[in-house]
Amino acid sequence: MATINQSFNIIITQTNKKIRTMKRILFPAILFFSLGFISACGGKSSTNEEPQAKEEKHEDENNEPGTTSLTQAQMKAIGVELGVIEDKELTSSLKATGVLQVPNQNKASINSIYSGVVKSLLVQPGSKVSKGQTIATIGNPDFIQAQSEYLNVNTKITLAELEVKRQRELNAGNAGALKNLQAAETELRTLRNLKSTLAQQIQLMGINPARLSSGKLISVLAVTSPISGVVSDVKVKMGNYVDVTTPVAEVVDNSQLHLDLSVYEKDLPVLKNNQLIHFTLTNNPGKEYDAQIFSLGSSFEGESKAVSVHAKVMGDKTGLIDGMNVTAIISLEKATVPAVPTEAIVTIQGQDYIFIVSDKEAEAHDYKEGKDSVLHDDKENHDQKEAATMHDEDKRITFKMIPVAKGTTEVGYSQITLLKEISKDARVVVKGAFFVMAKLTNAGEGEHAH
Repeated sequence: MATINQSFNIIITQTNKKIRTMKRILFPAILFFSLGFISACGGKSSTNEEPQAKEEKHEDENNEPGTTSLTQAQMKAIGVELGVIEDKELTSSLKATGVLQVPNQNKASINSIYSGVVKSLLVQPGSKVSKGQTIATIGNPDFIQAQSEYLNVNTKITLAELEVKRQRELNAGNAGALKNLQAAETELRTLRNLKSTLAQQIQLMGINPARLSSGKLISVLAVTSPISGVVSDVKVKMGNYVDVTTPVAEVVDNSQLHLDLSVYEKDLPVLKNNQLIHFTLTNNPGKEYDAQIFSLGSSFEGESKAVSVHAKVMGDKTGLIDGMNVTAIISLEKATVPAVPTEAIVTIQGQDYIFIVSDKEAEAHDYKEGKDSVLHDDKENHDQKEAATMHDEDKRITFKMIPVAKGTTEVGYSQITLLKEISKDARVVVKGAFFVMAKLTNAGEGEHAH
């Protein structure tokens, strides 16, 4: 019995030794085979990913100028939503450009009526002046001559009046000749005419003839403003010689500032007097001003087939200057107009745009409303639904930038006028347009970087 047990133990021992030997041989082989399999799988995965990356890069590079693309997963992440151009009842408006102008009767180029040398300048650009206020003085010794002649003619008139009186007395007593009386009367009329002429000359100099007295003649004349307003320019310096053709300064009365707009013939029927206009300065659109139409032009301006519309600027005119360019919005009646949500409009370098799903991609990559309704929620189709969703999220949708003219804005919608023809059923980015623009801008910068 002991012999049998010993033999059994020997067999067990030898079997264990063989098993341990096989383990030492098989384990490295299995490990080597496993690593090789994993490496092969990893290499295959890497190989598959590289063409995919190249494909995505290729898709981006093939986009037309003004286009970009997003996957539906990206659109969902950043909140891009699609819609259509809607017909909305908004207060329609007309956009026009124009210029601020002051009527010529409210502008003055101030000249000296007499030649002379500038003795003083009492204003500078920006100074407010009143009608009749002295802005400069002109000196010339010749000014004294007219005043001296005026005083001399007064003395001669006094003597002539005495002579006429004496001749009338002689003629009444038949002691004098009639021709002497007539000669005296003629001389008196001549002197009186000369006095009137000299008096007007002196008044034009700004001197009151009645206040002249011998020894108090004036050699420096005042140059005065004919209107109230603001000095826009001073043309001379101290010591300059000026004559009647030399402007001393310019004054503008901005209180009568009005707006001249250019409106096309087709838009004239919707305009009328007293219509309200909102406008901003083209170079400073931050502040809005109001104006009211007071006159519609009756002729075309040049070859542009545009008509001038004149409007009076209302309210505060601070910061407004003759010659400034403006952009105006003329409020019209309520009308049904094409519109999109205001946030669907982006502005790039002063031009407004919307983004649409490009026609060639719209059918293939429809970002559909109620897309989950095509799949059933029953358990047997769960895998199919999940696979379809993953496939949809990988699809790329191409967006194209379309220029528009933005009109009136009301209740979150803005009127648009398409500046490029698109399909009537085009899908429009109504939310998240800013992010689409950012993607387009970044893509453009990337291309320049290369």
